[in-house]
Amino acid sequence: MPTRTRRNVYFDPALLKQVDALAMRRKVSASAIVEAAVASFLSGDTTEKLEAAMSRRLDKLSRQIDTLDEDLAVLGETLSLFILIWLSSTPPLPENAQAAARAKGAERFEGFMQNLGRRLASGDRFLKELSRDVESIPEGPTADRQETSGAPPE
Repeated sequence: MPTRTRRNVYFDPALLKQVDALAMRRKVSASAIVEAAVASFLSGDTTEKLEAAMSRRLDKLSRQIDTLDEDLAVLGETLSLFILIWLSSTPPLPENAQAAARAKGAERFEGFMQNLGRRLASGDRFLKELSRDVESIPEGPTADRQETSGAPPE
């Protein structure tokens, strides 16, 4: 067992309470806590380790934000195309049919909201399903021919 040298130092009483509480939680001596803190303070590589850890976290956050940005772009384009097609292909209703159309629209919207609530509660996400489907599509000229003609490649 290595020899230890005793040293008397002075601490703020509040700091000693924190050291004692940590020692009790971790079931180690207060001397071990103080020794580890001093060693950490004196070691020069802690700032590099902290910087590397922060860099990894920031990189991960950056990738997550990029994914969210792509998802948002897909949603924006999808919604704008839907609205464009819907507005160009839906004829205006005569006055006598508008009340029935509003009632049917409210009924359909309620069904849509219930379906959306179920999907959100279950964790299913359309964009995740879409990305899985896109990843499973084979790439190359034969895949394009099969997609357009509907027949398997020769």
